[in-house]
Amino acid sequence: MNLMTISNLTHWFSGLRAVTDFNLSLEKGELVAIIGPNGAGKTTIFNLITGVYRPTSGQINFEGKELVGLPTNQIITSGIARTFQNIRLFKELSVLDNIRIAQYASVCYSPLEAIFHLPGFHKEEEKIRLRSMELLQIFDLEDQAYTISKNLPYGKQRRLEIARALATQPKLLLLDEPAAGMNPAEVEHLIELIQMIRKQFQLTILLIEHQMRVVMGIAERIKVVDFGQTIAEGTPIEIQKNPRVIEAYLGEEESK
Repeated sequence: MNLMTISNLTHWFSGLRAVTDFNLSLEKGELVAIIGPNGAGKTTIFNLITGVYRPTSGQINFEGKELVGLPTNQIITSGIARTFQNIRLFKELSVLDNIRIAQYASVCYSPLEAIFHLPGFHKEEEKIRLRSMELLQIFDLEDQAYTISKNLPYGKQRRLEIARALATQPKLLLLDEPAAGMNPAEVEHLIELIQMIRKQFQLTILLIEHQMRVVMGIAERIKVVDFGQTIAEGTPIEIQKNPRVIEAYLGEEESK
């Protein structure tokens, strides 16, 4: 069943075309990767999907609803969450508070209940706390719930960011280079983690990643972009053999 359709997405930055006629159809439960050299337009696509940028032209349809023009908070509550290439935690807050904050977009208590700490407020706050601790347990972070997030090791900060995204209860999870800066052992754990949360949370995942070990290991389909244009699309095996991809991206990696 179709979850999201992106049609002819194009975006300009001050005369520079960052994304050109990008098209993508995502089925529920799929794990699709977008790859390409630095500056190819990958993160711009994520920013367009999540309302950070408004496209110059094109459509983004999510579960029958047009997303172009909606503010980011409405896009999040519609069922889309993301992580970032550079970790964006509330670094001075605890691990638990980072998870709790992500759930306040959908709280059920009123401002009046919050001000006077009425029963509805306490009930909802306890629900949020329990849900947060469940997520921390899944991500093996429950023992560090009260640790200030900036004091976590790098790999655990990455896990916390994914857990925080899942706290919004998304249907579509956008992962922007989740393996960036990880050592080989952390990368292996990340691969297992992505596969686990995809199954447990019944997620559709759109992934941007430079580490081919991750992409080829878990993606079902891959789209390759270069200078804002799609140059190839197919299964991991098809992409590995595509001469344009080898020249534009994989060959670049091999030559390092």
